[in-house]
Amino acid sequence: MTENPLQPEVHFRNIDDDTVLEICDLSHTLSPAQRKMVADNSVSIAQAYFSKNAWFRAIYADDAPVGFIMLDLGSDNDDGVDGNSVYLWRFMIAGSYQGKGYGKQAIELLLKHLKGQGIHELITSCGEGEGSPIGFYTGLGFVPNGETYGDEIGLILKF
Repeated sequence: MTENPLQPEVHFRNIDDDTVLEICDLSHTLSPAQRKMVADNSVSIAQAYFSKNAWFRAIYADDAPVGFIMLDLGSDNDDGVDGNSVYLWRFMIAGSYQGKGYGKQAIELLLKHLKGQGIHELITSCGEGEGSPIGFYTGLGFVPNGETYGDEIGLILKF
C-alpha cells in the first residue's frame, strides 16, 4: 500500500479484548478542539455493537495503533443517509501520528476495499471551525454534497 519502503504499512485490524483499551485511549491524544469534532473511540465502539450496519476497525502503522475508522453500511439510524450509501461514520488519527500521511493511507485503503465491493461513493460529515477535519477531507477530494447531518456539513467522494 505504501510507496515508501521506510514508511510503515497502514492496515486495518479487528479490535479485540487485548487491544480495545489502547484503541479507546487514542481519543485522549487529540487536542481539545478535535475532541469536540469526533466522539471518543469508546463511544464509537459501543455504538457499533448496537448497530446492525456498523463496520469498524483499528488503524495500524505496522504494529503501532494510530487510529480508528467506522462505517455505517446501511440506514439503521435517523442520520438521513440513504440505505444504499456507505457513510464514513467515525474517523480519527491519534494526535502524534497526524500530518504523517497515515490518515490519507487509511482512506486510500478503505477506498480500495470499497471498490472491491463495487462501491464508488463515500459520504461523510464534519463540523466546521477550530479542530475541524474539513481541510483533510477536501484535500482528499471530498466535496460538499448539499446535505447536513445534525449540525455537520455533508461531504461526498466519488471514486
